[in-house]
Amino acid sequence: MLKIENLHAGIEDREILKGINLQINAGEVHAIMGPNGAGKSTLASVVAGSEVYEVSKGTVELDGEDLLDLAPEERAHKGVFLSFQYPVEIPGVSVTNFIKTAINENRKAQGLEDMPAKEMLKKIRAMSELLEIDRKFLSRSLNEGFSGGEKKRNEIFQMAMLEPKIAILDETDSGLDIDALRIVANGVNKLKSENNAVLVITHYQRLLDYIKPDFVHVLYNGKIVKSGDASLALELEEKGYDWIKEEVSS
Repeated sequence: MLKIENLHAGIEDREILKGINLQINAGEVHAIMGPNGAGKSTLASVVAGSEVYEVSKGTVELDGEDLLDLAPEERAHKGVFLSFQYPVEIPGVSVTNFIKTAINENRKAQGLEDMPAKEMLKKIRAMSELLEIDRKFLSRSLNEGFSGGEKKRNEIFQMAMLEPKIAILDETDSGLDIDALRIVANGVNKLKSENNAVLVITHYQRLLDYIKPDFVHVLYNGKIVKSGDASLALELEEKGYDWIKEEVSS
């Protein structure tokens, strides 16, 4: 599904990603862990199409199609979804109107007509019930005045409605208490299937108590230096990242 080969990227003269290789297949959940400054959020942004970073080498493909020449909105239409670490507030635009617009823009890109209002309403109801979202929440301005947990739950609601092929969750556990963490993780678990894949980017193992990864990768100094199963996250929680630094430098 998502295939990244020898990806190098950075800002101006500073290289941040120094040869990322990663393959994620449909039905899989992958987690990327690493210390601050390792390049985790940069990787998420580059895959999603952020223009802040310049790719100097390598490829990023989704179902065999090169993404690097596509604009962010084109990548979204192809099935790339990024849950932001710090979601933007949009006053005056309700959650419902935002998601309606996003879905219909996706359909337009695929040569389809707008989703009929009745079908849209049915889907909104189904997904809000699945994620235990109060209907009043959907009429509020997007992220305005939302708590950290509400913002993250809204991101998962968008993911549910858009049904992406690859969902990238960039430190979605940042600032969440245990209850909010459980709600967000529960939503992700309900939405994953054999037709999509999830990439979880996190500092901490605690999120992976709720979202069980098939593979865990350690990103250090712009490279994936170690991969394993879910037990690798537990080892990182116990030992920290110093042993990875020692292993890399030895």
